Amino acid sequence: MKKHRSSTLFRKILVPVIHGCDSKSALAVARAIASDSHIVLVGIVHIPEGDSLSAAALPARQVRKALQGLKNEERIRIREHVRVSHTPWNELIEAAEQENPDLLLLEWPSQFNALQTTPAEVFAHPPCDIAIFGGPIPSQPKRVLIPMRGGPYAELALRLSLSTVRTNQASLTSLHITPANEGIQDAPFRGIDRILNSLPEVTRQEIVTDDPADAILTASRQFDLVVMGASAQSVYKLDSIGPVTDRILHESKVGVIVIKTKRPMPVNMTSEESSQTAISVLVDKWFAENTYHADEFDDLEYLLDLKRKQNLSISLALPALNEEETVGIVIKTIKKALMERVPLLDEIVLIDSDSTDRTREIASGLDVPVHIHQSTLPRYGARRGKGDALWKSLYLTRGDLIIWLDTDIVNIHPHFVYGLLGPLLVSPEIQFVKGFYRRPLKVNNKMQAGGGGRVTELTARPLINLFYPELSGVIQPLSGEYGGRRTALEQLPFSTGYGVEIGLLIDVLEKFGLGAIAQIDLQERIHHNQPLEALSKMSFAIIQTVMHKLERRYGWNMLEEVNKTMKLIRYEPGRFFLDVEEIAERERPPMMGLPEYQERSKQ
Repeated sequence: MKKHRSSTLFRKILVPVIHGCDSKSALAVARAIASDSHIVLVGIVHIPEGDSLSAAALPARQVRKALQGLKNEERIRIREHVRVSHTPWNELIEAAEQENPDLLLLEWPSQFNALQTTPAEVFAHPPCDIAIFGGPIPSQPKRVLIPMRGGPYAELALRLSLSTVRTNQASLTSLHITPANEGIQDAPFRGIDRILNSLPEVTRQEIVTDDPADAILTASRQFDLVVMGASAQSVYKLDSIGPVTDRILHESKVGVIVIKTKRPMPVNMTSEESSQTAISVLVDKWFAENTYHADEFDDLEYLLDLKRKQNLSISLALPALNEEETVGIVIKTIKKALMERVPLLDEIVLIDSDSTDRTREIASGLDVPVHIHQSTLPRYGARRGKGDALWKSLYLTRGDLIIWLDTDIVNIHPHFVYGLLGPLLVSPEIQFVKGFYRRPLKVNNKMQAGGGGRVTELTARPLINLFYPELSGVIQPLSGEYGGRRTALEQLPFSTGYGVEIGLLIDVLEKFGLGAIAQIDLQERIHHNQPLEALSKMSFAIIQTVMHKLERRYGWNMLEEVNKTMKLIRYEPGRFFLDVEEIAERERPPMMGLPEYQERSKQ
């Protein structure tokens, strides 16, 4: 199996190589922060005011030589042009604006002296997110401390801490410092709490004190590195970046990194505002760790070995409605690769929604069991919609892992299935996997590679960002290719129509947490695009589903029966008119509660 390369929290780190300064420490810290980031080096030479810039010819040559000595190192990119200036800090600002790095890294105090600036000046007008470091920082810190004092830069400090911990397999401890007078506790401190509580790998310590600097210095003796946000000052004094930060930098016996975002500090940051910025830390971390590519799992024998060692059975359920053009090739492709060549799948089952074409005959002719979902579990009636078919597929299949695959895929490939299985087989904590892909859109008989996903971008993702921001990193929440563990799926209610995908995603989040969800890049999916009216109905159903989930969360009653009908605009030559159609998203209860399912599970 190929090694999974996750996204990094810091893709590009800018490090100045300044004449007269040793840049080895800055490079070591950059490597320690993120193992897969790109490090950009820019050469700087300072010439005092009154001296001719031509005097920098020799120093510039020396800096170029130092840069050339690093050019063959992995991940390092060098800006060949060495900058010479009377105002070196301004030159570095310009380089940062051109490079647009995620982080500018500066060593205190040596590089500040060489740049003719101060930490206060740098923090007052940073060209990008910036980190100042000082003290002895090991190349591979193993114990990281992040003091949490309620400052507005806690989010970036937490990002950097998590990246450092992941790079070095280190431990992370958060030190929550609350003033003795609890009435003055900062609202941002309460906001960041929500994220820290969602990170089980973070050890939490709490202390009440009116001397935070002393508390941090005392605690730091047990750690290799301290990462902290800058002081919460809207305007920095010329000679200070705040009493706490100044003291930590000057007195700490271990390495210290002080961090500040480019974004200006709000005058009055509310708890809600802090929660909104803090949530991105959780999402970014999840995206980096739980986003996979199908090619990582193309070693089918390895997946088969994992399946056997865990004593798992696997089912592929194919929901279908009038898919005679594609259902045959879908079944043949998957069956040949994943049952006949490598017995990864234990069964393939077609769940038909009463097709009127040859879909069922084609599947039966390929020795695939066929069930009409409207005729399954007749005691509970038949509801129109894909979600009802998926719900009943839990009853009709036997596997410990269940994968759902739409049958309208034109460019079917086995990776659509083994890609979804991969995270479930390699990570026991993963309960649910969503596929994502490029979706070419056919317009005027031409394919547009970047098109498609219209309901996703215009309806689903805006709703998710509004009400469930933890899920904002899910690239295609409505994809029809997904799967999970039976032990999780049987506990969830199923929307019966178009809302089933977003409903399951929300319920997995709320029941098992964000870490139980993974997503897999399935590359490209070509299928038949639907007309705009069909997409409008789909959006209406999805909005209903999200509203139902919010009703359950908050105990509101937002939707009345009248809200389940939609007026559609019809056109005939010479006139427009309105038509009414019921599009009611109903919900099936968790399958594990059905007596029939319980009885079948005993067999």
